[in-house]
Amino acid sequence: MERAITALRKEKLLTVNAVERVSQRQLARLIRSSGYFRQKARKLKEFVRFLRSQYHGSLTNMFETPTATLREQLLAIHGIGPETADSILLYAGKLPVFVVDAYTRRILQRHGLARGKESYEDIRKLFEKSLPANRQLFNEYHALIVHAGKHFCRAKAPRCSTCALGPHLQETPEGAR
Repeated sequence: MERAITALRKEKLLTVNAVERVSQRQLARLIRSSGYFRQKARKLKEFVRFLRSQYHGSLTNMFETPTATLREQLLAIHGIGPETADSILLYAGKLPVFVVDAYTRRILQRHGLARGKESYEDIRKLFEKSLPANRQLFNEYHALIVHAGKHFCRAKAPRCSTCALGPHLQETPEGAR
């Protein structure tokens, strides 16, 4: 993703106006390194259309909208699901919304805090109900979960014995120790 952003920055395409002007094909070419580039280019164009039509192209105006209302609006945009909407709210909007990803699910399941059938919303609400509504805290939690997921709680060959969370496991995943 960093290479894609660098390519957009180099071409001066990190503004609403610039994304509106560039062709979807050119946008896709520039973000190719991020994977699923054609779909992402279309989603980015859809988001910019939404931003222009609803908020006159202003992220500031958009983020002044009540969080629950804005979240519903984002979810109504083609290609934006809960994780993307919540990432936009937390990271770009600096709003206290917890982002749930595959690492979050895996860690919760391995620690017996989830069975795997919970919806995205159930897990998000669990965190938001259990923690103070603080965007810096949510940001830090998510960063720590991503770190633990990437380096220890991997889908294959988990490293429970070297993870700080390892002693809290109810059961060690197969082949972890």
